[in-house]
Amino acid sequence: MIVLDTQNNVFTLHTKRTTYQMKADQYRVLLHTYYGPRVSGGDLSYLIQFADRGASPNPNEAGHRRDYSLETLPQEYSTCGVGDFRLPSLEFEPQDGSHMADLRYVNYQLRPGKYSLEGLPAFWGDQGWETLVVCLEDPSTHMQVELYYGVLEERDLITRAVRVVNRGNSTVRLHRCASLCLDLQRGDFDLITFDGCHAQERNPHRAPLRHGVQSVESVRGTSSHHHNPFVVLCDQGATEDYGLCYGAALLYSGNFLAAVERTHLEHNRLVLGINPYHFCWTLSPGEAFTAPEAAMVCSPSGFGEMSRQFHRAIRENLIHDPCQGKRRPVLINNWEATEFTFDAEKLVDIARSAAPLGLELFVMDDGWFGQRDNDKSGLGDWFVNQDKLPGGLGALVPRIQELGLSFGIWVEPEMISEDSQLYREHPDWAFGAPGRPHTRGRSQLTLDFSRQDVRDHIYEAIKTVLDSADITYVKWDMNRSLTDVWSAQLPADRQGEAFHRYTLGVYEMLDRLRRDYPHILIEGCTGGGGRFDAGMLYYTPQIWCSDNTDAIDRLRIQCGTSFCYPVSTMGAHASAVPNAQTGRSVSMETRGVVAMSGTFGYEMDLGETTQAEKEIIKEQVAFFKEHYELIQQGDYYRLTDAFQEGPYTAWAQVAPGRREALVSLVTGPARSAEPLRTLRLKGLDPDVCYQVNGEGAWPGDVLMQAGWPLPMFWNDYQPMQLYLSAV
Repeated sequence: MIVLDTQNNVFTLHTKRTTYQMKADQYRVLLHTYYGPRVSGGDLSYLIQFADRGASPNPNEAGHRRDYSLETLPQEYSTCGVGDFRLPSLEFEPQDGSHMADLRYVNYQLRPGKYSLEGLPAFWGDQGWETLVVCLEDPSTHMQVELYYGVLEERDLITRAVRVVNRGNSTVRLHRCASLCLDLQRGDFDLITFDGCHAQERNPHRAPLRHGVQSVESVRGTSSHHHNPFVVLCDQGATEDYGLCYGAALLYSGNFLAAVERTHLEHNRLVLGINPYHFCWTLSPGEAFTAPEAAMVCSPSGFGEMSRQFHRAIRENLIHDPCQGKRRPVLINNWEATEFTFDAEKLVDIARSAAPLGLELFVMDDGWFGQRDNDKSGLGDWFVNQDKLPGGLGALVPRIQELGLSFGIWVEPEMISEDSQLYREHPDWAFGAPGRPHTRGRSQLTLDFSRQDVRDHIYEAIKTVLDSADITYVKWDMNRSLTDVWSAQLPADRQGEAFHRYTLGVYEMLDRLRRDYPHILIEGCTGGGGRFDAGMLYYTPQIWCSDNTDAIDRLRIQCGTSFCYPVSTMGAHASAVPNAQTGRSVSMETRGVVAMSGTFGYEMDLGETTQAEKEIIKEQVAFFKEHYELIQQGDYYRLTDAFQEGPYTAWAQVAPGRREALVSLVTGPARSAEPLRTLRLKGLDPDVCYQVNGEGAWPGDVLMQAGWPLPMFWNDYQPMQLYLSAV
């Protein structure tokens, strides 16, 4: 709900449990007054304190009033060069070469429904949304900044976006345009970031805010394995169930910057948006630039509720899922079974082993196209390798379908191998500056997806493949960071647009694919989880969570991912042992329990599994199908912290009506004389009695407060699942 006090220029955004407010003051400076637990309303600008801070400069309108400084006041969208020395949100350069932005309030618009952003991902929906647009302007250059706010009241979600319009008479160069600025007049916060590397993505790191700037960023051309564009500010004592926390996610899959500054007044400013590294966008008179959307959830009751609100909003108001209303298929992928060495008969053999176990989708991974026998050749040549697959997909796919499985393929459209027909014909289509040698990653180069001609060629080639057979799934991979980012189609003074235009090009390709093939389920992948962000989820309902399929490592990776992203988005497979990444061996039961808390599938040669393992897989698949809605759509509870060394890792999914729940647990390394332990559950209805695995009747409040006694476990990394159903 958006409440306007037009007489005093106060704008209040209410969600179910939170309130957000800003006010344009007597000098038309847009000040941030409050964001926190829901309050009844009124003008909260009384909370802003004015004082002479000595060296803090004062704007011209304030005259000799020394207690009014942009440096000490909470700004709704921070500027630069005119007295605020903290993190800027906006920086532009007019023709006179100055770098000053002095934004003043102009007007507002209030609209029903949710705004959209051309060419960019955004939360969507007409029901339950309201939109506020606040317009600011720099009086000297007539650069206008439109601040967009979307309010989804039931989900405690507030989205923000920014559109900059050149209303002046001369060209301006935009050097920085953040999507979110949040000034909080408190100093006692922790910052949580989600960091790692390839095969160890999204590990939470928590530290108290100190004076100065703390930041995470990516300059890799993707949101990256190393830092995620989602951060949390929270009370220093905040836990899963207690304390105030603010989650902020950027819907963007390219270079980003998330920075927090604690000031000399012990105020905090969070700025989130496109990374200003190698970013410069030219705006001629009348032209506009739109920054990506950011989304915020404030939870007065800990991380758990913050996560669940993000999960619900992402599932219901961000993802466009071709399987909406029906179950996604359980898949078998051939990569870890064969890598590049396969032919049609081998693929059919794997599918033949999978069908009796209840698997429903066969995914043919890398190696089916061009002369692709290793990772040094073939990328860009999107036609079927007839030596491996005689007769092409038109011959192979019906054989798979006859076994009862649908068919999917792996592609890597953004990449090109130097050993390929496409590179020999169009070497200028790859990123690379004249006179400089190439920098390779995984023995491949990156296509310049900022170019329409490049995108059109690749799209038409892949479209020909998709039209050749009944394909229901596409895994869109991207296996390197961007280097040598120089576009042959941009002049020298506009090369600062190349990174962002590349990201927009990826979005445009995915949008075309989604519109032309609405029945195809697209899974994103960037060397695993290198582009696991809310922007990509707008186009791909699920993303391969990590190339690391080791079940024990996945406990941490999937736990860290769950702070923002729901289970239904996490690509997760049970793979062969010893694991290819760690060499660790754990039971099939454990591998299945962990993978089941994702999109679920298998990645192994099922023909090499024992009969006992086949029976376990068959039971796992049947159990997943039976409880699909609970697992994929239920509210997610982290019952333990997977990153703290302990005797076990536990989590739960609870149905929206709280009539059923699934509790999963995996133990750590075995120890002698292990203590007897009890697991306290969460999310149940305290007034309902539950059967546990079909037996007994225990009140919900008892299970949550007193807990459930755990058995003695023998051996390392043992699983347990409890299915609870209301009596």
